[in-house]
Order: sequence, then structure tokens, then C-alpha cells
Amino acid sequence: MSVKYASILWNRQKKRYDLAMLILMVIYLATFSAIQVVFHPNITVDSLIIRSTATLSFIMLHIILIIGPLSRIDERFLPLLYNRRHLGVTMFLVAFVHGIFSMNLFHNFGAVNPLLSVFTSNPNYASVSQYPFQTLGFFALLILFLMAATSHDFWLKNLSPKIWKTLHMLVYVAYALIVMHVVLGVLQQETSPVLVGLMVLGMLMIIGFHLWAGVLEGRREAVFSAKESFIKICRVEEIDENCAKVVIVQEENIAIFKYEGKVSAINNVCKHQNGPLGEGKMVDGCITCPWHGYQYLPENGCSPAPFTEKVTTYDVKVEDGYVFVNPNPHPEGTAVEPATI
Repeated sequence: MSVKYASILWNRQKKRYDLAMLILMVIYLATFSAIQVVFHPNITVDSLIIRSTATLSFIMLHIILIIGPLSRIDERFLPLLYNRRHLGVTMFLVAFVHGIFSMNLFHNFGAVNPLLSVFTSNPNYASVSQYPFQTLGFFALLILFLMAATSHDFWLKNLSPKIWKTLHMLVYVAYALIVMHVVLGVLQQETSPVLVGLMVLGMLMIIGFHLWAGVLEGRREAVFSAKESFIKICRVEEIDENCAKVVIVQEENIAIFKYEGKVSAINNVCKHQNGPLGEGKMVDGCITCPWHGYQYLPENGCSPAPFTEKVTTYDVKVEDGYVFVNPNPHPEGTAVEPATI
């Protein structure tokens, strides 16, 4: 969190993250280029750059799409999630290089503007084998550009979390466009079943991890439906110290935290990027979002000064070793007396 905007808030973790990312990128590009030169000795520099950046950006997009569900499956992947925007911006830059070199190689030798040529050089939109697949890549790159350009918290704040999140969910549209770009492009020319196998494997990984995470999420969230003012949730010992139990009661997504012999309940959705507060922990007396470290005081749902984020709070009580919660929310930032264990 920061009380002012900065281009990049560097810390040790981000430096290590970015350094590891760049090293892996260099290793991949060098390895891929060496293999291409061995099997295609006459390959040009332009073609080598186009192929290497295309495959690298596609692999990076797969990693980006599975980081989210992986972090929900195993919290050890959370450090990858914290700085996923760095990976996303870098992925766009790699894809942009691919797009520029492709346009320069295939559309820069005529009288028509290269960008216009992308859309006019091949009108066979009704064909499968001759489909102008480069247009699909263009629109995918446009989406990735919008996501990279609005990745900073300045845009999150000014667009509102809902609009910002909706915009960034377009990454799945970009992925679908890229898959079709590859299927209607490279796979029309290459006959190797390996490429098809890798494409299918990548899709199965993304779908599989999302389904796996969804199943686990459903198991973790206890769902209650009742009209009583206080609903029995669980025994006190079922909640780990400085952690939470997430429940959905009358459509209210609630995180019930146990700490220092007390119990408090706040809304489970972080104001930053709708992160799951109930998957976080108490750090320095504050509920800390596992996604980006945004913090809230358990007794009133307010971020500690000078921050201004607030979430709704709920009444809780402990009787006979059981935790009860009232699903009727208080206004955001309302102080509620914690229940004593």
C-alpha cells in the first residue's frame, strides 16, 4: 500500500522477482534461438525474433493465467501473485515486439500502410485455411496493451475496482483470440503434432487449475441460509489463531477472524482488487489481504491511517464455545465490539 502514487514501488521482493523473470526470459530466448539455428540454419534474424517472442509471450500468458488459481490451491504461490502485474506488462512488451517485427516483415513492402495492410491484404474471412489470422493477433495485442497501460493503481483508483477488474478480465478474451491466431496461422502451416499437443496441454492446464481452485474454494466456504439474527457458524477451535473462517450467510461474504482471544467479522472482499481477505492473516494487529497486502482493523473494517479504505462489519458473539454471526452488515467502517472467547 502507498499513500501516494509512484511509478514502481521497488522493494527487495520485487527486485528479486523481476531479476528472476528476466534471467528466465534470457535463458529461454537463448535456448530457443540455438535450437532454431540448429534445425533451420538458413533462418533470418527477423524470423528468429518473430518466433522466439511469439512463443515466449504465449508461455508467459499461460503462467499469468494459472498464477491466480495456483495461489488459491497453495499459498506458497502467493509471492508470484503479488507482482503478477510486472509479468503482465513484460509479457505485453514481448508480444509487442513480435507484432512489430511481424508487421514489418509481412506488410512493409507495399504502398499500403502496414497497419492498414493487416486488415486489407487478406479478405478471406469466410475461409478457415486462408483466414486472416493476423487480425486476431492485433485485437489480442490491443487488449494486452489496455491491460498493461492501466495496470498501475492510479487507474484502479480512478476507474473504480469494478470497472478495472472487468477490463482486466478481458485477458481471457485475449487468450482465446491468441489461440485462434495460432490455430488459424501457425498450425495451418506446421504439421508437427507436438505443437498441437502443447497447445491442448496449455489449455487443459488453465482450465484444470481454475476448476481445481473453484472446487477447493467451494469446500472452504461454508454456506448458511437462515432468517435468525445470529447464525451458528462453527466451534471456536475450528478457526486458527490470526486466521479466518469464510462463510456466506444470506448472500453476505463474511470473514470471521480469531485473534488475541477475540473474534471479529468483516466483509471478505478487499477494496483494492476484490481480494479474499479471509485467506489472509493478522499482521501487526491488522487483517492483511493475501493479494497485495492491503490492511484493515478487525474491530471497524477501516484501513489504518493515513489510508482510507473501509469494508462492512458484522456483529459476532461466542456462546458455549460456538461462534455466531449476524449477517446484517453495518455501514463500511462501523466499529463493532469484538466477541470475547
